[in-house]
Amino acid sequence: MKWFKSNSWSLALLPALLFTFCLVVYGIFMAAQESVTTLNGFSLDAYIKIFENEAFLDSLKYSLRIAFVSTILSLFLGLLLTKFLYETLKNHLARTMVWLPMLFPHFVWGYMMILLFSQTGWFSTMLHALSILDSPDQFPVLTNDRYGIGIILTYTLKEIPFVVLMLLPVYAQLNRDLPNVVKTLGGNKWHVFKTVEWPWLFPVLMEAGLIVFAFILAAFEVPFLLGTTYPKMVSVLAYEWFYQGDWSKRPESFAVMMTVTAIIFGLLVLLLSLVSRSRYRLMKGNGM
Repeated sequence: MKWFKSNSWSLALLPALLFTFCLVVYGIFMAAQESVTTLNGFSLDAYIKIFENEAFLDSLKYSLRIAFVSTILSLFLGLLLTKFLYETLKNHLARTMVWLPMLFPHFVWGYMMILLFSQTGWFSTMLHALSILDSPDQFPVLTNDRYGIGIILTYTLKEIPFVVLMLLPVYAQLNRDLPNVVKTLGGNKWHVFKTVEWPWLFPVLMEAGLIVFAFILAAFEVPFLLGTTYPKMVSVLAYEWFYQGDWSKRPESFAVMMTVTAIIFGLLVLLLSLVSRSRYRLMKGNGM
């Protein structure tokens, strides 16, 4: 009771948290149940079939590669933007400009990518009008390509503001005297980043990276708009198997999404372990 009195805000959030938790748990439970339910009862045939299916294996490798590359680029560019423009980002207008992309849904960014960077888009037409290209189809294939370049660009540009949002409070709380101490002891900018900034940035970067990676791996709209016919992202593949006429594919569709859930959960456990150790070392270093 004493804890609730001193943290009364938690009571206001409790209904929403319980509602969200119940929906997520119920959804995962039902998906898991459907993936192992057949006309003959319990069976793991759906999981066996998808891991014997070359289309699914190619789709999984394709999805993991896109999610990993997009996440790394988002974290790296977001970190650079926050580090070198931190003083500028103290200005309210500058922060608003950086965070503005978060207001637009991902499918809007997907359509923008098609309108701007497709071979019939604005840039190819402009370059052709300027006689830089002989024809618009000479423009590089950046959308609906087999390497997922359009998907990676879309997610990277969309998630950079989120990474900045996560990192700004870290830089705001850093002790501004510590870099001077490192420089006094003969350290350079790299030593300042490694010894002063990185220990505080690492846990937040890992948490932001997990959120971005999980979202990209399971997202549907951007891969559906910008993806190619083969291989497909796992979300698109699961959607097609679920809604096609052959109902026997539906357990496989649920098995695909449960496999993605298992991958995300495994990463969650691993990263939480790393983050917990990192924060424990920070607390010991601060004498807490």
